[in-house]
Amino acid sequence: MSPDFIIEEALKKGIDIIGITDHNCTRHCRLAEHYSHNRDIFVMCGAEVTTKEEAHCLAFFETHETLDLFQNFLDEHLPDIPNVPEVFGDQVQINEDFEIVYEEPRLLTSGLDVNIEGIAAKVMELGGIFIPAHIDKMKNSVISQLGFIPFDLPYDAVELSKHGDKEKILKEHPYLKDKMFTRASDAHLPDVVATAPCWFELETRNFQEIRKALHGEEGRRVLLTI
Repeated sequence: MSPDFIIEEALKKGIDIIGITDHNCTRHCRLAEHYSHNRDIFVMCGAEVTTKEEAHCLAFFETHETLDLFQNFLDEHLPDIPNVPEVFGDQVQINEDFEIVYEEPRLLTSGLDVNIEGIAAKVMELGGIFIPAHIDKMKNSVISQLGFIPFDLPYDAVELSKHGDKEKILKEHPYLKDKMFTRASDAHLPDVVATAPCWFELETRNFQEIRKALHGEEGRRVLLTI
């Protein structure tokens, strides 16, 4: 599951925009962007953040500078719970030569000591995109953890999992009727990469165009089916 392998798998399956998000970590973002150069794919870089409530949310950023600032935020608020590699796997950062340059000693799947409102506020402060992840799942979604999405929470869109039913969600949570829905694979294994795509109508592939699509601005939009 190196960035190079993920991008290659996505390209094989016809994907030309992909979000690559490690849990509570942005350290592979530069490498992911490096491997996208001269290939027909645009990589959205960020992190899948676990909130204090154990809800998963996606945070994406446009620049290396804002990614670094958000990494500082993650480092500050990740609990000091040690990783056990024999149980949870290695947590290593590699370089272009596949050499290990860093190993995170703390367990990255832990919830931060910040609630969802605080994380959303930080993402917005840094000009990022904030998306509550796989809101239809019965575990680790904001709806499973809180029962609803807070009405005053700032977010750009909501994400469904592979089998998430938009109409069912809207029936249960009608306050989402004006929100844009995305879908993603939430891949943690190679053969799951790019198995649950959605489609973006854009002028070109870049961060700001994707933000417009998430808000349905200037004719841009996201489609769950075509």
